[in-house]
Amino acid sequence: MATNTPGQAFQNKTRVAILAELDKKKRQLMQNQQSMNSPGASISLSRPNLKEFRDNAEQQHIAAQQKAALQHAHAHSSGFFITQDSSFGNLILPVLPRLEPES
Repeated sequence: MATNTPGQAFQNKTRVAILAELDKKKRQLMQNQQSMNSPGASISLSRPNLKEFRDNAEQQHIAAQQKAALQHAHAHSSGFFITQDSSFGNLILPVLPRLEPES
């Protein structure tokens, strides 16, 4: 008799969850396809572009890096910093106050 180890039980639960999610998506696609075949349907099915997905993930990663860099700079420096896109790849830039000339 074989007994299931906790790892095997977790894998089985994961498998079941993945299969359930795939089945749900399959049903949704079939419903969308049926609605597309009905007269007057104007919704187009478009698959998200892999490049757009990567760009979005990269932007989120950069935003997280900017936030971490900004927090670190504020904690360890007495200056002011902002997040801004830089052509040199800097995540944050120091802000220098503009002083009015004395007359």
